[in-house]
Amino acid sequence: MIDTLPPGTLVLETQRLRLRPFTLSDEDLARALLCDPQVMRFVTDPLTPAEVAAHMPNAVRRGAGGRIGIWAVEEKATGAKIADGVLTPIPIDSTEPDWDQVVPDAYPTDLIEVGYLLTPSAWGKGYATEICARLLRFAFEMTALELVVACTDLKNLNSQKVLRKCGMRDCGTGRAYAETVAWFEITREDWLVRA
Repeated sequence: MIDTLPPGTLVLETQRLRLRPFTLSDEDLARALLCDPQVMRFVTDPLTPAEVAAHMPNAVRRGAGGRIGIWAVEEKATGAKIADGVLTPIPIDSTEPDWDQVVPDAYPTDLIEVGYLLTPSAWGKGYATEICARLLRFAFEMTALELVVACTDLKNLNSQKVLRKCGMRDCGTGRAYAETVAWFEITREDWLVRA
């Protein structure tokens, strides 16, 4: 049995950002990210608003006592929703995480990836690094995970730079989302050495 974290524990802060669990009222943020061709350029084809609406029940799922899921990211100074951050199961031969693994009382059996999407207005400000670093800290301070992975499109050099900056090891290429990707890993031991 996995203990459920109190809701306040799932609100994560950085110097400039607040990360809080995704709710159904964040469909506007999901649309701003998932329907934008610029945002989705290195991810997949943009979704339609109807596809985003259908995705929302999965977007708000929390696993492992709240530890696994998606966070909405707000600027502290303005309250504006500018990004999301994830600790979710990484799919290998599918284009979607296996959301059935995100259940309250267990960790997913698939590897857990850290990820983020930012609205274009938030690009170039270092926010991706803040989000990634804060989620890795949460992963190794508040979960039982021994390994967190990440992947990017082979051409997404900016995101690869963010992952390296956050201490993730470049492992060359791997397979995720049914394609060849740039693959990154960080172990609890690696993180503790950096911390």
